[in-house]
Amino acid sequence: MVCAMSTILVVDDEPHIREIVGSYLAREGHEVRYAADGNEALASALEAEPDLIVLDLMLPGRSGFDVLRELRAAGRRPALIMLTARDEVIDRVAGLEIGADDYVTKPFEPRELVARVGAVLRRVTASGSAAPALAAAPTRAYLDLEIDEPAREVRRERVDLGLTRAEFDLFVALAEVPGVTWTRAQLGERVFGEEFDAFDRTIDSHVKNLRRKLGGRAGGRDYVETIRGVGYRAARE
Repeated sequence: MVCAMSTILVVDDEPHIREIVGSYLAREGHEVRYAADGNEALASALEAEPDLIVLDLMLPGRSGFDVLRELRAAGRRPALIMLTARDEVIDRVAGLEIGADDYVTKPFEPRELVARVGAVLRRVTASGSAAPALAAAPTRAYLDLEIDEPAREVRRERVDLGLTRAEFDLFVALAEVPGVTWTRAQLGERVFGEEFDAFDRTIDSHVKNLRRKLGGRAGGRDYVETIRGVGYRAARE
């Protein structure tokens, strides 16, 4: 199923990667724009306000990290998939912490990237379309936190904890049924769609970031508990 046409900015300093990724995305009906370095990427993102950015982290001019930070500082929050080298785990974690929605490691299969683009766009569209219908819905409490789904915020003592889109969706899924364990594959399908690759560590990275932002509970306990060999669950009490 093809998502409604979206504007996608493809940022990579390698021309053949831009060409291949762009051609695959164009076949899916998207409008594709291109940038070859960080400075061009930032200018294009601020001007065109794309729905999603495919962003290489290692760029001339500004790095992908700098582009993402400056977009967030400017109040722009397009969906974002970062491209990273296969062995740069720390870069992937850092990118997710800043607010990327997902990552794809190089070298990659273009169809995998297109699938992940589609999953992120569907999730963003679903979140946006649900907001008007939920406008009057009350917030709900989970332990000492407040979950506001219409505003997509998790708050402690009325202070927003600043969860990213993926972190919020992950936490809401867990907190709906405290004490029930979800596998990584189940959480991945809930948050990223049916194309989620159960063998990557995206969920683990998001859980790590989520725990850091939520902070600890009394007695040093976590809101999100690890069930070794299975997955994760929200603490019951």
